[in-house]
Amino acid sequence: MAGKNRTGEGGYHAMFENSHHGIILFDKADFTIQESNAAFSSLLHYNPEALRGRIFTSLLSDHEEKRRFLTQVELSPDIAGFEVRLETKEGDDCRVDLSWHPVDDTTFCCTAITMSFPEISEKKIDADLVQYRRFAETLPTGILIVRKEKILYANPAFLTFSGYLRDEISGTGFLSLIDDQDQDNIKESIERGLRGDTKADRNEMRFITKSGNKLMALLFTLPVVYSGEPAILINLVDISEKQLLEDTIQLDNERRRGIIVTVAHELRTPLQPILGYLNLLIQDPEEFGILDDTKKILERCLTSVDRERQIINQMLELSVLDSGKLRLSFSKFSLATLIDSILDSGGYGSKAEIAVNIPQDLIIAADMDRLFGVVDSLLSNAVNFSQPPRRITIFYRSGADDMFYHISVSDNGIGISKDALLSIFEPFQLADAAKLSRRFDRIGLSLSMAKKIMQMHGGDITVESVLHTGSTFTLHLPKSGQHDS
Repeated sequence: MAGKNRTGEGGYHAMFENSHHGIILFDKADFTIQESNAAFSSLLHYNPEALRGRIFTSLLSDHEEKRRFLTQVELSPDIAGFEVRLETKEGDDCRVDLSWHPVDDTTFCCTAITMSFPEISEKKIDADLVQYRRFAETLPTGILIVRKEKILYANPAFLTFSGYLRDEISGTGFLSLIDDQDQDNIKESIERGLRGDTKADRNEMRFITKSGNKLMALLFTLPVVYSGEPAILINLVDISEKQLLEDTIQLDNERRRGIIVTVAHELRTPLQPILGYLNLLIQDPEEFGILDDTKKILERCLTSVDRERQIINQMLELSVLDSGKLRLSFSKFSLATLIDSILDSGGYGSKAEIAVNIPQDLIIAADMDRLFGVVDSLLSNAVNFSQPPRRITIFYRSGADDMFYHISVSDNGIGISKDALLSIFEPFQLADAAKLSRRFDRIGLSLSMAKKIMQMHGGDITVESVLHTGSTFTLHLPKSGQHDS
């Protein structure tokens, strides 16, 4: 028996000395190195005698590595694949993969396998790849990895969207799944990624499924490293339902505009003779035997019919603006002269105290007739919604570096509530529809039309208001007139 033990010990000693991996034996209690083979000593550039008796933790490169090692030893006496940095005799770092297990009650046997940089990179890449795949498998949007236009990986969401099986899609040319009209844009996105553009690229495209259907998809591309080589990550979001909804909304809007135009024309046609007959009766009441009381009734009818005509005209104009068929006619003119013309034609000076602060030499480029209508509607609102004494201010501001002219109309009127401000520029919306529409004979189209006209100019209209104090509407007009609109 003793002979067999000596034979076993001899074989173990031979394996210990001849192993290509570094092996040491250290004490469980204080980590004192008892034995070190030639491979381990060579790994750290020591001779075996110099290592014998040293504390193993003193070979770890820094305090953090010692903490990690001691924590791991406490967690388990039997460990494999623990990455750590040791310090060579010269003080350089040596990254190794440690494994240890107890030999007996007092001794650990520890094996150290060196990890060169390529091995570390490859191991990390593989680990990241596994982790990423686990993440991508659960995503609700389609994920592809593409290299040289060939699909290397597709997640389940993409397979469901496309109708393909994983084996069918692997190695397929990605561009073969894209409609011919969209292939050039997708090629450019992929090429930008390959050139190292780290900014995600976004495109809309028509995707061809296995069944031959074309679905709209939003596609993002991003350069990545996959299995150690450059590739393109493609995130594909199904927007076919969204596109269908947008098409339906657009069709509904076109139908609505068509109905409004048809109804407006049908209403306007019978109004023309009514307006003519009423004017005829009122202008010569004696010839038609009309008494004064009857004339007053006819005048009220004429006012109501004329208001109806104005409403119909606004509805027609709003429909034209909505359709995008209206073209602006740009010219250069004096803003101060335009304001004076609006004040004179509307007789606003007799209705309110008007203060104007506009530079006399300011020349702007815009559609003068359309801007006239916008400012006129703002002044009309300011007068109608203000309480005596009505005070209205028209002023201008713009800095040297400002890209916009800012033209404001401020009043001391009833103001607009915060809730109403959210919808004040929507068609048929008023600050207080239940009261103001009847009081001021309004239906809430002028602000909606004003906003559309300003947007056609490349600008906008905004409002600031304090309830029971007043409102300020501001036109933001680009200094560079869009003459080609």
